[in-house]
Amino acid sequence: MDLLFASSGSSGNASFILDPESGTLLQIDMGIPKRDIALALKKINKNLDDIDALFLTHNHADHIGTIGRYHGKIPLYASEGTLGEDEAFEIIEPGVGIEVGPFMVMPIGASHDAPNPLNFIIYLKDEKLVYVTDTGMILEENLPLMENADYYLFESNHDLKMLYASSRPAYLKRRIASDLGHLSNVDSAHYLKELIGPKTKQIFLAHLSDECNTLSTAISTHIKVYGKDLGENVKLVAMKQRTVYFNGDLQ
Repeated sequence: MDLLFASSGSSGNASFILDPESGTLLQIDMGIPKRDIALALKKINKNLDDIDALFLTHNHADHIGTIGRYHGKIPLYASEGTLGEDEAFEIIEPGVGIEVGPFMVMPIGASHDAPNPLNFIIYLKDEKLVYVTDTGMILEENLPLMENADYYLFESNHDLKMLYASSRPAYLKRRIASDLGHLSNVDSAHYLKELIGPKTKQIFLAHLSDECNTLSTAISTHIKVYGKDLGENVKLVAMKQRTVYFNGDLQ
C-alpha cells in the first residue's frame, strides 16, 4: 500500500491509503481545507473524485472541521456521536470490519475525550497498517491485533518535560497527559517497542505538538527506547505539522 499524509497535528489531519494495483483510495479524517486535500492528492496523480471512502477517528475540529465542504459523494464512516444526526454516514464500531475494494478496515477503540473515538487497522492482501492517533493510552485488548504490522502511523504528541514547562494552562497540561489525552514520546516508543516485528518497514510519528515537541526529540526518544529492537531496515519518520509526506518522504 502507498501512504500519503496531507497533514498531521492539531492544525488539521488528513491521511490517504492507496492500493496502487486497483487504484482504491481511502481517506482518514477531514480537518484541513479541501483545496489542500486536492493539492496533496496531485502528488499521487489523484483527485477528490478518486476517493472511495472516508473514515473519521473522532469529532474534534482538527479531524472533522472541514467535513461540511466535501462534495458528498464519498461513503462516510464514523462512530456514533462523531457527526450530527443530519449528516449522512454509516455508523461503525470497534471490532466490525468494513470492506472497501481490496481493503479491510478494522476500527478499534481509542482513549480520548470524545464520543466513541476510533483508531484503525487497515489490511491490504498481506500488508497491515496500524493507524493510532489522539489517544492517551492503548486499550489492552487491541495490542495483539497491532503486533508486527508493516506500517505504523503512531501518535507521539509531546515531550512531557516540554509540556509541563510550556505556557499552557494547568488544566490543559493535565488533559493532554491523561489517559484521555495524547501519547507522549516515551509512551509511544514503549508501546511500539513491544509491537514492531520482522515485517515492520516504516514507522510514522504523528500528531507532534509544535510547542511541546520537536522532530529530533521525538526521533531520539524512540531510538533510545527501541535500542537494538529497531531493525536497520525500518524507516522512522517524525512528521512535521502542515506538511505533506508520501511513503515517508517529504513532498
